[in-house]
Amino acid sequence: MALINYLTRIQFDFGALALLPDEMKLIGMARPLIVTDRGVVAAGLFDRVKATLPATVETALFDGTPANPTERAALAALEAYRAHDADGIIAIGGGSSMDLAKAVAVLATHAPPLVQYAAAEGGVARITSKVAPIIAIPTTAGTGSEVGRGAIIIFNDGRKIGLISPYLLPRLALCDPELTLGLPAGITAGTGMDALTHCVETFLSPNVNPPADAIALDGARRAARHLVRAVENGQDREARWNMMMAAMEGAMAFQKGLGAVHSMSHPLGSLEELKLHHGTLNAVILPTILRWNDGHVGDKYDRLREAMELPGATDLARHVEQLNARIGLPDGLKAMGVPTQVLPRLSEAAIKDHCHLTTPRQPTVAEYEKLFLEAM
Repeated sequence: MALINYLTRIQFDFGALALLPDEMKLIGMARPLIVTDRGVVAAGLFDRVKATLPATVETALFDGTPANPTERAALAALEAYRAHDADGIIAIGGGSSMDLAKAVAVLATHAPPLVQYAAAEGGVARITSKVAPIIAIPTTAGTGSEVGRGAIIIFNDGRKIGLISPYLLPRLALCDPELTLGLPAGITAGTGMDALTHCVETFLSPNVNPPADAIALDGARRAARHLVRAVENGQDREARWNMMMAAMEGAMAFQKGLGAVHSMSHPLGSLEELKLHHGTLNAVILPTILRWNDGHVGDKYDRLREAMELPGATDLARHVEQLNARIGLPDGLKAMGVPTQVLPRLSEAAIKDHCHLTTPRQPTVAEYEKLFLEAM
C-alpha cells in the first residue's frame, strides 16, 4: 500500500515576500509572533519582512532560536506567544527557526509536556489540527522545513528527536530566493549539501512513492548543477533560485522517509558543546552511507548518476567527497571536533531514530558504531 500526500500552499519566486500581507489575510493571521534568530535580525532580513506588513498588523519578536532548536527555547518562545496574544507564527530563517516555530505551534494549542508529541514517544497521533498556523519564510536553501511535516528538537532529556505530523506543515511556504543573495559561502555550502542529501537519501528509501522519487531526482539534478555556482558567487540569481527549489523539493520528497545519514546526524546534533551544523554533518556522513547502501538499492545509483549528469562509472561516494572538498566542507567528523568516546552512545541513539526505519539497509548498533568510525 502506498500512502501519498502533497502538501501545502507555496509562493515561490523573486519578489514573493511582497505577497505576505495578502497571504496573512487568507489565513486570518493578524497578530503573529515572529520566530527567528539573532543572525537573521543582524543581517537585516527581519526588517525586510517587517517592512512588508501594514501598520495595522501588530507583531512580537522572538529571536532566541539556537543553532539546534531546543525544548528550552520553545518554552521561552511560547511565553512570548502568549504574552502577545498571538494568533499565529511567522518563522524567518533556516531550519532551526522553522522547526522551533513548529514546536511552539504545538505547545500553544496542546497540553504539555512537549516530549509526549515526539514520534519516538508515539506522539504522531497526539498532534491535532488545532496547531497554531505557521507561515514559513526560508532565508537559506537547505532543510526545506518550510514544506516539511516534521521538526527536530533537542529535548530537555538530551535526546534530539522529531515531532512529526501532517498538521505541522506550515500553512504557507513563502520562498523568495532574494533573501538568500549574499549568503556566506560556508553557510551556502552546508545548507546546499543538506538539500542534496535530502534528495539522495529520500530517493534511496525503500518506501513506494514514485511522485516523491521524481521530485527527489529533480532536486538532485538542480543541486548538482547549481551548488558550486551558489557557493562561488553568492549573487548568482539563477543558482540561488535553483538551490532554493532543490531544498524545497528535498523536503517535499522526504515524506517518503530518510535514512541512516539522518539517523547518525540527529544524535550528533544533540552534542550541545559542539553545536554542529546539521547540513554539514549530512555532507560529511553521506559518502559513508552511500558505500554502505551500495548494492542494496537496485538501479537507483544509476538513476542518481543520470539525474546528476555524472558519467555512468562514477563512484557516488567519492564524488560527494570531492564535492565537499571543492566547496570547503570538512573531510570527516574528526575535523568537526567529534571525539570517538561518544560514538557508542550515538550508535544507540541512531538505531532509535525515526529515520532508521526507512534506510534501505538497516545497521545494527555495532554496525552504526563502525559507520561513525568510518565517517571520522
